[in-house]
Amino acid sequence: MSASLNMRTTQIKLAAALLCALAANDVLAQAKPAAPASKPAAAAPAAKPSTGFLPPAASNANVIDSVYVIVNDEVITNREVDRRVNEFVQRARASNMQLPAMDDLRRQAVEAMISERAQLQLAKEMGVRVSDTELDRAIGRIAESQKMSPQDLRNQIEKEGMTYAGFREQIRNEIMMQRLTDHEVDSKIQVSEAEIDTYLAAEKAAAADRVEMDIAQILVRIPENASPEQITARKARADEVARQLRTGADFAKMAATYSDSPDALKGGAIGWRDPAALPTPIANELTKLKPGQSTAPIRAAFGFLILKLNDVRKQAAPQQAQAAAALTQTHARHIMLKVTPTLTEDEARKRLAEYKAKIDAKQATMEDLARQFSQDSSAAKGGDMGWLEPEDTVPEIASVLDTLQPGQVSDVVKSPFGLHIFQLIERKTQDAGKDKERSAARQILTERKRGEALEDWARQVRDRAYVEFREDK
Repeated sequence: MSASLNMRTTQIKLAAALLCALAANDVLAQAKPAAPASKPAAAAPAAKPSTGFLPPAASNANVIDSVYVIVNDEVITNREVDRRVNEFVQRARASNMQLPAMDDLRRQAVEAMISERAQLQLAKEMGVRVSDTELDRAIGRIAESQKMSPQDLRNQIEKEGMTYAGFREQIRNEIMMQRLTDHEVDSKIQVSEAEIDTYLAAEKAAAADRVEMDIAQILVRIPENASPEQITARKARADEVARQLRTGADFAKMAATYSDSPDALKGGAIGWRDPAALPTPIANELTKLKPGQSTAPIRAAFGFLILKLNDVRKQAAPQQAQAAAALTQTHARHIMLKVTPTLTEDEARKRLAEYKAKIDAKQATMEDLARQFSQDSSAAKGGDMGWLEPEDTVPEIASVLDTLQPGQVSDVVKSPFGLHIFQLIERKTQDAGKDKERSAARQILTERKRGEALEDWARQVRDRAYVEFREDK
């Protein structure tokens, strides 16, 4: 797939944008299989040498597809695995990354697909759905982010070998998985005020030496409820990986070969991280390294980690060290109408103009009209939008609110959500320094907990799945 349109990366970014989820902390990895007690899974067969891969849109009447692995009541076929491996090979070659042996690469691809399939099945069981309308909006945003029209995006997808129906299904799956983790992981993370106080105190003490680290990882996972013998075997595997790294082995190739983390096929690359946002034992080991060095295996609850420090750079001054800024907050009401097949934009504008005329003439109140006619969730509150900061809404709305005086009703405004009229209730200005400082600290601590919680949850989903490998016919 060309560098101009990396489909999987685009999907992940889109899902995050749609659902206000920030990028997951990749330091903690997903799980590797442990055989279920009820239905023992067959051992994974050794992958057979391959001389090539099916292109993403391959269609050959002489090729008979076969089942590679069963995940609960669904199958993953050999052709699906070939496509995933082919996808990675193209990306690796584009970034000049060393490729691991093909059997290791195939094993990593299969494990990633098993975890994804198990999570998607759980999402469906829990009733997570993405409507066609939501999917169309999502694809529209992808096209916009690529500076394409929807038709140009479709043409590009088909040119690069993927069917448009297959692309739509991938986008739907990404959004479903993001909504699932929002419900199962993100909604359960709590950060106390005491934790924020402790973090801010430590941040201020370390402000003078603040850095960011570019890191990569290799994870040798320990199965849940592992026996002492299993733990010993996994430790021996991690030690062997560390030994090869000490003798000059390429870290990215070793990660793609041995790591049980979903970033294995990216050479274990995690990217730039604030050490303060990492688990303390990991941050402590990284601070002992010079760029280019890697750690000995680090024991964690989920396995053994080997980390490489690629580079270090100075961070910008922390938020709390910057001058406090004045923050303007706006309290407003609105009435919103959506353009539909039964309500054109011109008709919606006409109705909103009539509502505004009634309010200006004191024949009705904004609150009453919003309760009767507004088509969004604030209708039950008389259109009350609460206190808003400029970044809480889109520029089209923020700019209009800035021009209003208390009690004044705006002309009709068009936004990505629909057509509106707004009434300013009140505006206030306050020192934003402390609020911003604590909000930033809460976000960092939430991300730290999210990484750990996401790894633990993904491992449980993977370990609960019934997995049966089939010999490649």
